[in-house]
Amino acid sequence: MANKTVVRNAAYTRSGVGIRERHNERKNECYSNADIQLERVPFNVHFKKCEGTYIEEFDKLLADKVISTRGQKENAKIIDEMIFDVNTSYFEQNGGYDFAKQFYQEAYNLAVKEVGDERYILSAVMHADEVNVGLSADLGKDVYHYHLHVIYVPVVKKEIYFSKRSKEKAGQLKDTINQVSHSKKWWKRKDENGVWVNSYSLLQDRFYECMKEAGFKDFERGERGSTVEHLSDLEFKLKKDTEHAEHLGQTIEDKTAKTAELNEKIKKKEVKLKSLDEKIDDRVKGVGIMFGEFQSMAKPTTFGDKVTLSKRNWGTVLNAAEQGIVAKSRISDLKYKLERAENARDIYKSRWEALYEKTKWFCKALEMFPQRVNDFIRDLIHQLRTPQQARQTPLRAKDRGHGL
Repeated sequence: MANKTVVRNAAYTRSGVGIRERHNERKNECYSNADIQLERVPFNVHFKKCEGTYIEEFDKLLADKVISTRGQKENAKIIDEMIFDVNTSYFEQNGGYDFAKQFYQEAYNLAVKEVGDERYILSAVMHADEVNVGLSADLGKDVYHYHLHVIYVPVVKKEIYFSKRSKEKAGQLKDTINQVSHSKKWWKRKDENGVWVNSYSLLQDRFYECMKEAGFKDFERGERGSTVEHLSDLEFKLKKDTEHAEHLGQTIEDKTAKTAELNEKIKKKEVKLKSLDEKIDDRVKGVGIMFGEFQSMAKPTTFGDKVTLSKRNWGTVLNAAEQGIVAKSRISDLKYKLERAENARDIYKSRWEALYEKTKWFCKALEMFPQRVNDFIRDLIHQLRTPQQARQTPLRAKDRGHGL
């Protein structure tokens, strides 16, 4: 799978930005996103740290007249967020954490240019505490998904002119303000050919070109012309891990089948061992009976410590001795096979236990809620499989961001 650069943008109202702040700045004690490992929070990198809350910093810019909300509607979107991202494997292939810091330092430099003034940036943090479950499972070690969140105020220059009521200065430039305006910062309009041009797509182009010029390579631009809406954290991760989920589903099926196969082999080995035990018991009983008969055959002589046997009994003893030699060889062979069978049983049992440990929760869920598990796997593999399918399930208007 090719490595792809992606930059997404979302906009928030004054009342809605608090949720993003708690997520980005790791102010919560727990998260719905199970991939976040709180012990890794110290590894997150702030290229610009917010001294207060996002709203406090915004209001300070207003008070210092750095920005203006003149002409803004009530409950307008006043704070934006750019999320710079590349798939996890790109960083893993090029040095991991240290490489990601270098990469996103350059991305932050681009963000400053895009925003227009570093004072408008409230916070910029690279997350290094979210584990990529799929790639970690594939590589057998913890692998983290590095990405950059840039919270900023969308500002455009606006010229204010004297109105017609001012007869002497009507139409003359009165003032130039730094107006807070999401819609003007990120416009969408038709070109001369009637084709819609999205400024987010142009931002995507600039991000791709900027990283190439900075010396980073081996990646492609994200999907061009996509109108996919910005997804929630959970949906975004599901979308990115679809291929792994499909592979995981197949792996679970294979392991379940293998477990059943091993169970069957263990049962056969146990039956065989039981049969061997019964044969050995029969041999032991037979030897005991024969030994008792031998004792009754032997008669002590009048003198000395010798015993005498009749010619007939002597033949029996010779025959028994011959059978004993054969039986000894057979018993030795049976013991060898028994040891091999026990070793094989132990190996298969340990393999089964290891497989069971890896799949026990899935199997338990499958046993208790088979239909729900099947529906979940089917949805995970198919529902978010293509961008076209993603567009068929738009989010609520208040949760939407902007695709590129």
